[in-house]
Amino acid sequence: MESNVANHFPFELRPWGSYTVLEDAESHKVKRIVVAPGKRLSYQRHERRAEHWFVLAGTATVTLDGQRMVVGEGAAVDIPVRVAHRVANEGPAELVFIEVQRGDYFGEDDIVRLEDDFGRA
Repeated sequence: MESNVANHFPFELRPWGSYTVLEDAESHKVKRIVVAPGKRLSYQRHERRAEHWFVLAGTATVTLDGQRMVVGEGAAVDIPVRVAHRVANEGPAELVFIEVQRGDYFGEDDIVRLEDDFGRA
């Protein structure tokens, strides 16, 4: 399967920071995610994809199925399909991590928001 890698990477601003799609293929999607200090993503789950997060810079506070853990630079966490998860940046610097999504669908409408700081739940 050939991936669809563009000459420029699609960039999206969000209330918590931003993400850049690095690769979008039939079997996976890869994003570089930046979370601003003091911000966090929705507590959410996905029906059709699992995720793997690898921290490049900063410290991630990850909530995985109700359990909190701290994930530092060079460490990773796996999020199985349908498991509730959230990442927060409680540090003073940007949190940067790579997200690899695997599954059969990667659309934003596969996000089931359980809690959200920005009124999207």
